[in-house]
This record gives sequence, C-alpha cells and structure tokens, in this order.
Amino acid sequence: MKIKLALLFGLLTIATILAGCEPLLVFDTKGPQAATISNVIWISIITMAVVVIVVVALLINMLVKYRASKQPEDYEPPHIEGNPIVEAIIVGVPVLIVAFLSVISVMSTYSVEAVPEGYEDQEPLVIYASSSDWKWHFSYPEQDIETVNYVFIPTHRPVEFRLYSHTTISSFWIPQLAGQKYAMADMVNKLNVVADVPAEMIGRNSNFNGEGFAENTFNVTSLDPDEFDSWIEDIHATAEPLTEEEFTKLLEPGHLGQMTFTGTHLDFLPAPEGEHGGHNHGSSETDQDSAGHEETNTESEHDHH
Repeated sequence: MKIKLALLFGLLTIATILAGCEPLLVFDTKGPQAATISNVIWISIITMAVVVIVVVALLINMLVKYRASKQPEDYEPPHIEGNPIVEAIIVGVPVLIVAFLSVISVMSTYSVEAVPEGYEDQEPLVIYASSSDWKWHFSYPEQDIETVNYVFIPTHRPVEFRLYSHTTISSFWIPQLAGQKYAMADMVNKLNVVADVPAEMIGRNSNFNGEGFAENTFNVTSLDPDEFDSWIEDIHATAEPLTEEEFTKLLEPGHLGQMTFTGTHLDFLPAPEGEHGGHNHGSSETDQDSAGHEETNTESEHDHH
C-alpha cells in the first residue's frame, strides 16, 4: 500500500511540475525544417514508449504468474534447451526497431539539410552569421547592412545562413526553425531555413565555448516581406557605417547588446570561403615565392645536367 501511495504521489508531482512548464521550443515550430525535427522526436518517443510499456508489462506478468508463493513446495521448473520462436522475437524485434529509426533519421537528415520543399526555385536570402566571444554578427551582403546579436528574416522565403567563427567553435541554433550547426574558423557551413509565420524567436550558441557561453544568445524576428523591406530602408536612413576599426573592437571578448550598421565586415574581412577559404586563405606571396624557388631550382638542375 505504501509503495502504491508513493508511486501515486510521484506521478502527481511530475504532472504538477509539467503543467507549469512552457511548451518546449523544439515542439513550437515556425518552419518546415523544425517541424520535420519535431516529428522525428515524437516518432522516437512513441517508439521507445511502446518498447518500455511492453517490457514492463511482460515483467509484471512474469513476476505475478511465476512467483514462488503460487507454486507447490515440490515444484521443479522444466529444463528447456531453447525456444526458436522466442529467440527470433528477442533478436528480430530490436533489429527492426533500430532499422526503422535509422531509416527515419537518414531521411529526415537529408530533408532538413536541403532547401524546404516548395521553395527550391526561389532565390534565397543570404546571411553570414559569424560568431566571436561571445556574440553573433549577421551580415547581409545583398542589403549591405550588419547587425549584432539579432537577425530579421522575411517569411515565406528561403534563408541561407552561412556560418563561421572568428574565434572558438560555436554552434548556431534556432530551435523553432532548424537544428544546430557548427560555426568554425577557416570554413563556412550552410544552414537553410524558412519561416512560415511572423514570430519572435530566440537563438543561441549550443556549444560550450568559455565563460560567456550561457549568455551567447541572439533574437530572431520573422517579418512579412513588406515589413522586412521597410526595416532595411530604416537602417540605411539611420544607422552608422561599420568601419574596420569598429569591427575590431566588436571582436574583443565580452557581451554586447543589439547593434546595427550599414555596410558589412565582409568588405574588409571576407568570410573563409572561395579564394579566402581553408587554412591558406588563397594564394599568398609566400606561396608564389616558394613556387618561384622551385622553378629556379629545377632550371639549375637542368643546366647542371
């Protein structure tokens, strides 16, 4: 009786706590990629719940049916060498479950990596999202503006975030729009998202990168296309231009509020892609000098022979 009361009290406590919680952001989706991820989570939860319920039910049945008090004193259990049917079930069912979840995971991964279905023919809005300790810089090369710690995007238009870091590895995550993706130095990762509705969202760095990690967040706002265009016009009318000196100060470790500039740091500090990508960052004078020395050495050897 005491055990039953303890279990009941525990269930009521859990229910009370969960009743006061806000909806988890990963389930309050605002875009197709986030909806796909949410569906996969629910499929996994339901699959695991079925497994747990079946196993617990079988366990209770075995404990009750074969308990010692129910058997006569002279009872001796039969000696069984094995049961092919039972063995096939206990091996086959887990294999089928793992195969099912594997197929779901692979299909959903390809789905969230691609441009959402129905938006393939639209020109994406390209936004460079670069991290520094401990802030996020959003560069809009087409609109020629840059923001710090907040980003505005239009609804019903594909957005291609190009992610990289000026310092340590960070992880770019907007739970209501997509899964996380790493931002690293010397390379650019791409993340495709679409916002279905106007909304206020929160994004953050989900990869621990030092003492300022906990507050390494940013605000995300999705606007109707007309409102987004008006926002761009307002910035060009009111914001100050971003200079190289100012940007160098922004890269210093620390926390900042939201900031807005005209122009982008890409003009004087390009993203690590194309000819600026990789550890060499394109051709350098050193590389050219090395090539020249190799050519000279080759000619000398030829003359010597």
